[in-house]
Amino acid sequence: MKTGIATVSISGNLEEKIEAIAEAGFDGIEVFEQDFIADSRSPREVGDRIRAAGLELMLFQPFRDFEGLPGALRTKAFDRAARKFDLMGELGCDLMLACSTVHPQSLGGIDRAAEDFAELGDLAAKHGVRVGFEALAWGRHIDDHRDAWEVVRRADHANIGLILDSFHTLGRGIDPNTIRRIPGDKIFFVQLADAPAIPMDLLYWSRHFRNMPGEGDLDVTGFMQAVMATGYAGPISLEIFNDQFRGGMPRAIARDGHRSLINLMDSVQRANPDVVGDTPLLPAPIEALGTEFIEFATQGAEGDAIATLLKTLGFTQTGRHVAKDMSLWQQGDIRIVLNAETKGHAHHSYIVRRTNVCDIGLNVASTADTVTRATALGSRRFEQVKGSGELDIPAIQGLGGSVLHFIDDDLRAVWDVEFTKEHGPQVGAGLTRIDHIAQTMSYDEMLSWSLFYTTLFDMEKAPMVDVIDPDGLVRSRALTSHDGQFRITLNGAETHRTLAGSFLADSFGASVQHVAFASDDIFATAQKLAELGFAPLPIPENYYADLAARFDLEPGFLADLKAANILYDRDGEGEFLQLYSRPFASSMFFEIVERRTGYSGYGAPNAPFRIAAQKRLARPKGMPSR
Repeated sequence: MKTGIATVSISGNLEEKIEAIAEAGFDGIEVFEQDFIADSRSPREVGDRIRAAGLELMLFQPFRDFEGLPGALRTKAFDRAARKFDLMGELGCDLMLACSTVHPQSLGGIDRAAEDFAELGDLAAKHGVRVGFEALAWGRHIDDHRDAWEVVRRADHANIGLILDSFHTLGRGIDPNTIRRIPGDKIFFVQLADAPAIPMDLLYWSRHFRNMPGEGDLDVTGFMQAVMATGYAGPISLEIFNDQFRGGMPRAIARDGHRSLINLMDSVQRANPDVVGDTPLLPAPIEALGTEFIEFATQGAEGDAIATLLKTLGFTQTGRHVAKDMSLWQQGDIRIVLNAETKGHAHHSYIVRRTNVCDIGLNVASTADTVTRATALGSRRFEQVKGSGELDIPAIQGLGGSVLHFIDDDLRAVWDVEFTKEHGPQVGAGLTRIDHIAQTMSYDEMLSWSLFYTTLFDMEKAPMVDVIDPDGLVRSRALTSHDGQFRITLNGAETHRTLAGSFLADSFGASVQHVAFASDDIFATAQKLAELGFAPLPIPENYYADLAARFDLEPGFLADLKAANILYDRDGEGEFLQLYSRPFASSMFFEIVERRTGYSGYGAPNAPFRIAAQKRLARPKGMPSR
């Protein structure tokens, strides 16, 4: 099935849009009339440029306010149509979208509209083009695809068909299964868009808050299942009106769009394997079984500092790489690699960002399936010169310059093969595994990061939450595997004044701002950490006074929290305890957590107090980081 995208979906001029759409892997393009008008090239030159880029010109849109007009207005509408048909001939496009009228002088009536479209079909046939009729959700007389289909059915013309748009159907709460009764050959085109569930005016919602399938809350998969049940075999295309996308990087947005369509059709085929014919079935969304390792790029004094910090956290250096300047630190099931190489990816990452998390290793059942799905969704394989004795561990380039390696049972021997053993005393502080990884990006990039993870991995999205920073707002969303073994929090910064925003600015866009370790007994861990010289983030007396007011806590328990600088949250029967390190290396930090009785959150109510405490230890505002 061919994929397309409307030029209105991404930023830039028409040339930039064509280049981005072609590079992303789309088969075709919808040319939005305004994009064409703003271009200095002739229609023929624009059409030739699109085809030279390897794209099919699938649709010219939109043609507005056509049906139901009286007298001279009707005559003018047909004149406008003839002019657009001539233009389409020069462009080399055979399909035009006509959306239901919002003209204040238009007259209602299915038969009247059908008569207009039957006559328009005759005109279209003379020009060798077709017209698809789309019901706008805010149309004056027709705002439902069922009525639009009835107009097309009564027009009964080979050159007149229906165009379906998931937003116009789902945004109005219309059951998409009503599409199943429409003959597939009379559906000329299908446009797709998702959107967050926000109660607001339909037109404003549509013009500003659409997003890619899988990024919102609409049942786009159910919509496409209904479409495919009709026998439709034409293109599927994105028409996204979104303020963030209009200001984003066209290539990045286009890649997201293509990823969303591939994932959508894969989901549709999984649900209805007998309906979808020509879509190749991908490996199922990957179950991430946990975090195998976290790798820091670091050198010199910075490397020594993070090694010292790891020691105070109870980590032990257990090995060194056989051929590279890399050390392995372990505690429980946690592996941290410090990479001090002076060449390769880690070195490049360090030069740009100083000490940062440059690589994440994830446990998966099959590395082959993971890479196959990732590359089909548009991710690029990460390749680096392999040294003597090193295993070939598959990896992809993530977002923001990150790298993800994948390790299955066959590759878990890497720690024995590539690292020498150091048999020093295992200190330990009760840290068992990585609870979650917190990644920071600009708010405008959050949808991209969420789409990247949720299309590749089998993960659930938690609702967006607001994290209050003394200097602004940070939007946060958690992504979690079904068994909770792999958790990521995405934190979108809107200003450099917030802790998250300053981290991005100081690190030149590094993504991982903190790593959270799990403990089964955080008080015992805190005691051991104190013995090891760990310096916790100091939490003020006011916080614990407030805890006493908010929760019915035993005085001794509250005193223990205060003594160890542990933060506390409760959700139903579940409890969550948090202990933080002090900031290091461009506002990075470690967190230690204990989850009790099924607590599934991340202590969001504590975030403002934690951030305020971290900022008290930060460099003064305005002082450069280096």
